[in-house]
Amino acid sequence: MTTVCLKAKKEQSLLRQHPWVFSGAIERIVLDADHQGGEPYEGELVCVESKSGDVLGWGHWQVGSIAVRILQFGAEAPAEGFWRERIGEAYKVREAIGLVRKDNDTYRLVHGEGDGLPGLIVDVYADTAVMQAHSVGMHLERVRIAEAIVAEVPQVEAVYYKSDDTLPFKAKIDGEKVGYIVDSRKSKVENEEFWAKENGLEFRIDWLRGQKTGFFIDQRENRSLVERYAKGKDVLNMFCYTGGFSLYALRGGAKRVDSVDVSEKAVDLVEVNVARNFPEAKNHTAVAADAFEYLSKMRAQGRTYNIIILDPPAFAKHRDAVKNALRGYQRINAKAIEMIREGGLLFTFSCSQAVDKEAFRLAVFSAAAQVGRKVRILHQLHQPQDHPINIYHPEGEYLKGLVLWVE
Repeated sequence: MTTVCLKAKKEQSLLRQHPWVFSGAIERIVLDADHQGGEPYEGELVCVESKSGDVLGWGHWQVGSIAVRILQFGAEAPAEGFWRERIGEAYKVREAIGLVRKDNDTYRLVHGEGDGLPGLIVDVYADTAVMQAHSVGMHLERVRIAEAIVAEVPQVEAVYYKSDDTLPFKAKIDGEKVGYIVDSRKSKVENEEFWAKENGLEFRIDWLRGQKTGFFIDQRENRSLVERYAKGKDVLNMFCYTGGFSLYALRGGAKRVDSVDVSEKAVDLVEVNVARNFPEAKNHTAVAADAFEYLSKMRAQGRTYNIIILDPPAFAKHRDAVKNALRGYQRINAKAIEMIREGGLLFTFSCSQAVDKEAFRLAVFSAAAQVGRKVRILHQLHQPQDHPINIYHPEGEYLKGLVLWVE
């Protein structure tokens, strides 16, 4: 077994159960006797030891600033049943908190470090699980993980692997990055048209061509909050993607809902979802347009709304982009606040992990000040319970949201 030996006093974070070993903490690497080459293989399971030789844990080696992602702390290496045990624990949590129901067969099964499986994301849609590996180690274990999912999750009969956009860019990776690993469904889906339920609403999930795993499950509870406030309101859903917020607003009795996304494919999917759930609806419009341009155009026409939802893609995917991201958040929020009627609501979000809560809040408040509107915070929002945050890994908190009352 290859052993990663840490520098003196660099074991403290692991003793606190933080699951990352940074490259700067490593003093030396002792390769396995049968190892070929001068460094560990990317994705290799390695043992991590303190300066004094105590075994701290076991994890996947990777090239980069995060050198090891810990799978198991302590002296014992992961046993044969490791994957089934961890997947089974994750499923029990989702079942216990009431997410596995007839009217809700959509949920995140594995959320990386939050479920003790750093580098792995698994979302469940009806009878299919969509798996993404964010590390080479998880890629190498994809078949065993898929088998564990089918064995431990009663509703799942197929596992689709979609890691073409999530694996490390420079890694040398063998094997397919996209495709079904397991598929025991008795009947194949015609034209690859998949549907799943979230809180009684049906959504077409396009994990083959859509963003991420095909749907943004992390906004489920926040969509329900929009439904609560929507009755009789004019609602604008910006960056709508497949229309999650729009459907909840319609079910909540919104007077009118406008859905806007720059992607024409996304807009087409919104209309499919609306037709499926509200076939008689005459109060919904879907538009393919750039968000900034659309808001400017509507503002020039004097259009206003009772509720505006801003759920943009990550403006900052790394810390070097934070300053520009904050300017982007301020700009888009200022345009939205201008168009909200007196006593209206702004639901505004950031999914950029690099942008912290305080910086995001300051950007939003600066936007309100810029346009001369007073706002109050009604809700501070975050990711739902199937996207858990490991208490020893605060970096896992990424979704930030505010609901503002605009005077």
